[in-house]
Amino acid sequence: MILEAATATVRQNLGELLNQLQQGHEVIVITDDGKPVAALVDIELFDRIRAMRETFEQTLQALNAAYNAVPAEQAEVEIAEAVAFARNQRRQPR
Repeated sequence: MILEAATATVRQNLGELLNQLQQGHEVIVITDDGKPVAALVDIELFDRIRAMRETFEQTLQALNAAYNAVPAEQAEVEIAEAVAFARNQRRQPR
C-alpha cells in the first residue's frame, strides 16, 4: 500500500511513519506543496530495487562492451528489432 505524507508531517511524525512501514506499507511518498519529492520504502523493497539496479548496470556494461566496435546505425537497428521482438512476445497469448 502507498501512503502520502507532507514534509511537515514527516518532520513531526517520522517515528510513526517508520512504524507504518514496518507494519506492511511498502512506500510512503513524501510531498512538498502536493508534489512528490521523495519516498520512504521498507528495507525489503529497497534491497530489491538495489539488486535490480545492480543487474541493470551490469547488463548495460555488457551491452556497451559488446557494441563498442559496432557502428551506431547497426546497433540502433538491432536494438529496435530486439524491442519489437520482446513487445511481440508479450502480446502473444500463453
